[in-house]
Amino acid sequence: MLSAKQHLLAALSAELEKLQAGAGARAAFESPKVAAHGDLACTAAMQLAKALKQNPRQLGETLRAALLATPAFERWVDAIELAGPGFINIRLKDAAKQAIVHEVLQAAECFGDQPAQAHKVLVEFVSANPTGPLHVGHGRQAALGDAICNLLATQGQQVYREFYYNDAGVQIGTLANSTQLRAKGFKPGDAEWPEAAYNGDYIQDIANDFLAQKTVKSDDREFTASGDVNDLDGMRQFAVAYLRREQDLDLKAFDVQFDNYYLESSLYTSGKVDAAVQKLKDAGKTYEQDGALWLKSTDYGDDKDRVMRKGDGTYTYFVPDVAYHITKWERGFARVVNIQGTDHHGTIARVRAGLQAAGVGIPEGYPDYVLHTMVRVMRGGEEVKISKRAGSYVTLRDLIEWTSKDAVRFFLLSRKPDTEYIFDIDLALAQNNDNPVYYVQYAHARICSVLAAWGGDKASLTHADLSALQSPQAQALMLALAKYPEMLTSAANDFAPHDVTFYLRDLASLYHSYYDAERILVDDEAIKKARLALIAATAQVIQNGLKVLGVSAPAKM
Repeated sequence: MLSAKQHLLAALSAELEKLQAGAGARAAFESPKVAAHGDLACTAAMQLAKALKQNPRQLGETLRAALLATPAFERWVDAIELAGPGFINIRLKDAAKQAIVHEVLQAAECFGDQPAQAHKVLVEFVSANPTGPLHVGHGRQAALGDAICNLLATQGQQVYREFYYNDAGVQIGTLANSTQLRAKGFKPGDAEWPEAAYNGDYIQDIANDFLAQKTVKSDDREFTASGDVNDLDGMRQFAVAYLRREQDLDLKAFDVQFDNYYLESSLYTSGKVDAAVQKLKDAGKTYEQDGALWLKSTDYGDDKDRVMRKGDGTYTYFVPDVAYHITKWERGFARVVNIQGTDHHGTIARVRAGLQAAGVGIPEGYPDYVLHTMVRVMRGGEEVKISKRAGSYVTLRDLIEWTSKDAVRFFLLSRKPDTEYIFDIDLALAQNNDNPVYYVQYAHARICSVLAAWGGDKASLTHADLSALQSPQAQALMLALAKYPEMLTSAANDFAPHDVTFYLRDLASLYHSYYDAERILVDDEAIKKARLALIAATAQVIQNGLKVLGVSAPAKM
């Protein structure tokens, strides 16, 4: 069907170009809002009517007659109907819809993928400070970032995954002090315990291992503890390495990997922060006032100018962000996507203003941002707020251990990032149709069971005669399969992996309806092969979609 649709689109483009120069480039098909109206719809007549000073319905009739005369429409279209003020509804021949089955089976795991592109894209996500275990908000960001990377990869883009973390500053100092207090025998609630200290049990674990002179190794660092309770700097380095290892373990359990870890401290030690500030000064985009250095961010649409360097000589937190993004540009990433919490919304304007003011050639709107809200966790009808290990929040590891990696991934991706999400643990454990990940995975397993019962060579289905696939349920399933590549492209463009979850749930529903309507393993060999080919193609698309989400496609459940 994809090939047929491309031929039809080319014919439509040619006919629109005859009506108005440039109109061909805007040729497009839509899905009719009511399935009974047809398989494809075109609104070009209504869009062109005003410019051409014609009645849209009459223009639609002219376009309809022209399309029917083209070889592509003669071959693939059964009928074209005009509706309302100029809607053109197209009914495809059965062969056009059936072709998608062979296209899926032939492309297999590559179905939906677009040709490779030359440019690179960097996606920065999670970027959790190494001050504690990853919480469920980090989990949502990990799922989002990884799925967005997978989506961009299906569109042929060269994707680079990066984790940026703050290994300096006030929070790291608090981590070191909290660990030292624990090493000296103090605990939360004691008079000596500061209000700002970290209270989780993990701080005691770090202190115990430091005193035992253990060595910790993470993806990007290794450190051996001195065991000296007064070695605050060593305790800081050990605690950071310890928590980086903890975060690595969480991410591995979540099946998330990174190409690079970028240290905020390196921006200072390499002089990149000072260099970025100098660029802004040289461009005349800064000024001194009240003992502070200010950026003229209002020149770039910010609601007020921003302090860059405070009176005590330290930089505000957006300054290293500007330096960091200049390095992204200098490393050849013309496109950058940042996945961050909604609490970062206020930094977007000032970071972009700094990048524009630096005058290094970075375009407006760089980088792209995807902001997500936090996650609430419910169990037994009550909100779960505290993990004993973390001391103040539910961790990603808790969520995975309570349910599964697949459930956490699918659930956290099933809503738009900027909408609040309530993770229902009881629902994630339920083995029924109300559990969306179970529903989709069960459809895949159900197909695998039928194919196993058949026991034939799956490769033979690639050339099966599909003419028997004429029932309404089979037709609906084939049309859904054909929408997968367009859905992927749209989801990638909009940074919207939730679209994939919606699609998979709809596809699973259509499969279950088809399974209930038609017996697959019938005696007639031709009909059996056609139906087996259809469900095998459906299983392949479910598997491909779940892979984008980082979710498994089990053969048995």
